[in-house]
Amino acid sequence: MSTENELFSAVDALLEQVAQDDLPAPAERKRLREAAGLSQAQIAKALDARREAVGNWEAGRTEPRPPKRAAYARLLEGLAQRFPASAADVPATAAAPAVPKTFASPAPAPAPAAAPPARPRPAASSTAGPVQSSRRPGAKKAPAKGTTAAAVDPRFANGPLAVIDADAEGQVSAYCVGGLVLDVPAKSIPALVDWTLTEAKLGQARLHRNGRDADPILVLTASALDRYGLPAALTEEERNAGRLAAGHKVVKQIARAGLQLTQRGLGPWARVYRDPEGSRRRCVQLCVLPWNALEAREWGKKDDPQLLLAMHPGELARYLGLYAARVMTPRGSTATTGLELMTALRPPTRAEKDATGEFKRAFNDDALTQLYPVVECEVPDEHPILKGRFARHHMRTPAEMLMEEPYDWCRPLTDAECANRYLVAVDLNMSFAAAANGLTVGLNGPTHLTNPRFDATLPGSWLVDLSHIDLSRARINDHTIDGDRLPSPFTPKGDRPTGPAWYATPTLAYAVELGFDVAPIEAYVRTQTGRYLDSWYKRLRDAYVETMADMGVTTDLTENEFLQAMAQRKQVDPTMALLETAIKATAKGAIGKLRQRSRGQVPYYEPYPALNRETWRPDIRAAVLANQRVGLHRKLMKTAAAADLYPVAIGTDAIVYPSPGPSPLDVLPHTPEGKPAPGTFRLGVSPGMVKHQGTQTVLWAEQQFEERGGVFNLSNLIKTADPTAGEGE
Repeated sequence: MSTENELFSAVDALLEQVAQDDLPAPAERKRLREAAGLSQAQIAKALDARREAVGNWEAGRTEPRPPKRAAYARLLEGLAQRFPASAADVPATAAAPAVPKTFASPAPAPAPAAAPPARPRPAASSTAGPVQSSRRPGAKKAPAKGTTAAAVDPRFANGPLAVIDADAEGQVSAYCVGGLVLDVPAKSIPALVDWTLTEAKLGQARLHRNGRDADPILVLTASALDRYGLPAALTEEERNAGRLAAGHKVVKQIARAGLQLTQRGLGPWARVYRDPEGSRRRCVQLCVLPWNALEAREWGKKDDPQLLLAMHPGELARYLGLYAARVMTPRGSTATTGLELMTALRPPTRAEKDATGEFKRAFNDDALTQLYPVVECEVPDEHPILKGRFARHHMRTPAEMLMEEPYDWCRPLTDAECANRYLVAVDLNMSFAAAANGLTVGLNGPTHLTNPRFDATLPGSWLVDLSHIDLSRARINDHTIDGDRLPSPFTPKGDRPTGPAWYATPTLAYAVELGFDVAPIEAYVRTQTGRYLDSWYKRLRDAYVETMADMGVTTDLTENEFLQAMAQRKQVDPTMALLETAIKATAKGAIGKLRQRSRGQVPYYEPYPALNRETWRPDIRAAVLANQRVGLHRKLMKTAAAADLYPVAIGTDAIVYPSPGPSPLDVLPHTPEGKPAPGTFRLGVSPGMVKHQGTQTVLWAEQQFEERGGVFNLSNLIKTADPTAGEGE
């Protein structure tokens, strides 16, 4: 006979089963919580859940699972009794908008072959409804899909940008975010610019109170170019110059209308402006799509360069509008936009009243505010400061150049490792952005020190000899590590240092963390410090996590659910898949821009334009890359200690492990309770966690070594996430 406790457990199980479908609507869940004055964190603590999970439940992205679901249903039921909804709280059912018959909706995405775990597809978040406008009857209607919810600034009621397209009759339309289509009366480029400045209500409010509002963006399609007298493509000479010829009739039209172009002229990304009215800028950016303004490798698909050109203008507006809402209004390449995002979130100056009550310009302490002297060891080879310093074609050594770069390391498999059938590659999410989080960087110029004592709180470059450090038999938590099967944390190639070399502060701090003495010979440090990249990281993190959630990849998935959702995400919403790529390219490219090299604009050793930016800071780039590399090595050590598991290749942020099975779950270490081992690689969507990059067989790897020799990296070849890849090779 069953005991009382067993009977109660059975009843509880039935209650949980009944509770599967009795939750109120997501909006009602939020209303009940707010009516009770509770925070998401309080509810998460009571339910032993994450705050992000409660937010997802209230947004309708995910649903709670047992046993939390029954407890959550009970909480909401109790709150509903105490805070019943008034008539005003009940949302009216909105009528479905009529779609003109002339609009041919893009074909829906094909259904995935295997359905994801039993979990509702997340609803795309939405902005406020479309603004009533001059959309003409019968205009092509853009697909009204979601954008990020935000308070609408009345000055920019129609969103940050518009895609300008013309129909067969020559009528021009502006496709905006939220499915809004505006009728464009302008017959020329100057008239189009003036219409944008006076009537279109396009633009984006500043991201920081001391920043500036973003200029409106007009994306010109091929039909718009034809309508406004612009060529479908630039000539070879114009492509090399990056702009339309000065004698072109449209350039002359712009000048006759009293409008101005920047020195970049009328190119793929052009700024057309009138003189400001007081503090109000009057500038419009033109993004000329057929002139390759949106590089396919960053904004589209590298194997389908015509994708963006063929995209419906309404869907393109949705894509770029989401990027603007979650990151910022595009400013050119993703790298350029990522760098501009740093400045937008940390403006260098602010308005401040002086003793007379007049406003003057003041510098912000937490920003990069001016150009400072550069350090020889930190600059690339073509920098003017190196002119005459080295012989022609000299290759600088680590003692002459700061070589903080990500890993590019590979080693042969041992006999024991060859007994495994597979090689599984996992990839760190947004690894450069994650490395920037919480990193203290220098904000002022360098101070030179001789024989200094190492100080981990001072960002900068240190000349140190670390050749004495031996990690071949390192110990972590009473576990001995076979360091010969791990790369050195001090060099990108994983080799042990052979003498004095320049290192960024995070690398030396890690050497101290491992228990070794460091004795710098000299250093260049920055005494004004700050976590300059924190807000930049958080903005990109939130953009990435929100975009992945729109494809069904949320932060509260189990590991199996995460792997399935990642494999199917691009079929859920292909446009969101493009947005994912653009956000990742923004994070990676912006870090590279901190030490932008000459692109052949000027002769070797001559100043090039990037050097005039306050954000040209190679020391900050070096600190981020050093932090990324040593952070990765820290996890390699803990993984080796937890499971005697060693990588065979690392390429930037991809790690390859021998595995008995094709899935990351077959190789990544877990505790006896089934949780990821502390400090090791964890599957998940958040930056710094890992996803499955691909799987190949050990037999395939042996064939690669035979065919290619030792001059390649396995991690660069394992790109497919198909667990049976290479099965027949």
